[in-house]
Amino acid sequence: MPPIASSASVAARMSRQASRDTAQELAVRRLLHGSGLRYRVHVPVPGMPRRTVDILFGRVRIAVFLDGCFWHGCPDHATSPRANAEWWRTKLDRNIARDRETTEHLTSAGWTVLRFWEHEAPEGIAQRIAAEVRARRSELR
Repeated sequence: MPPIASSASVAARMSRQASRDTAQELAVRRLLHGSGLRYRVHVPVPGMPRRTVDILFGRVRIAVFLDGCFWHGCPDHATSPRANAEWWRTKLDRNIARDRETTEHLTSAGWTVLRFWEHEAPEGIAQRIAAEVRARRSELR
């Protein structure tokens, strides 16, 4: 049985984990930009400055989040580490609760929130985002 990881080693591993500009995020952004859409990246959530939106379309008030399966509790792919299980369960549950709170905050302020999992194909994500942006733009005209 491997030794239980110390909190320092867990923190070191977590700091190496990409939290922005992941391969999926870059692929989605490349597809959106290629289709003529312009957006901002890693923008603080309005009213919640310590949280960020992955891709933001400000004029049409659309916030896009690309969530990692492990970190955000994907119902299909999430796993629970066996070492230090209670600590991890608490950490991951807080992430899920934070996601829910952020979504509720934005929707109550009139934003459309789109959330996607890391296992989803970038092409499909980009198509769904583009369709939503175009629909919102036509509503505003």
